[in-house]
Amino acid sequence: MALAYIGLGSNLESPLAQVKRAFDELAEIPNTSLLARSAIYSSRAVGPEQPDYINAAALLDTRLAPLALLDALQAIEQAHQRVRIQHWGPRTLDLDLLLYGDEIIGEERLTVPHPYLTQRSFVLYPLADITPNLQLPDGTPLADLLSRCPADGLQRLSSPA
Repeated sequence: MALAYIGLGSNLESPLAQVKRAFDELAEIPNTSLLARSAIYSSRAVGPEQPDYINAAALLDTRLAPLALLDALQAIEQAHQRVRIQHWGPRTLDLDLLLYGDEIIGEERLTVPHPYLTQRSFVLYPLADITPNLQLPDGTPLADLLSRCPADGLQRLSSPA
């Protein structure tokens, strides 16, 4: 079993509903349990001009290998009609594998920890909701990253579940 942290984001077609439904779908991934979900946040979009995002994070306990988990996440995105047209463009649902245990993975399809994890308030603050004392695989405490990452317009819309 491995603990895996997932970042959730949406800014199209009822984003709040998309993220809430995705939490339920994460709980249905075979050989995987949903252990925790963060608060839901609103954030400004990164990249081209587009609607604001709804963001959250989830903690899974999974028996799936990293690439098998990535496949399951992408299948959920596809069920939400995710279309990859523009880098950092708008999307119905984005599910990012942020951390997978203490592993550091650098493959063509998957980089873990997620390459932008340390720079994005909409990732760090939801992670802190779930595991405030989290340390990255390189030993960096999440608290240190939060102290260097301003909230930058991030707004909490709900409490952690």
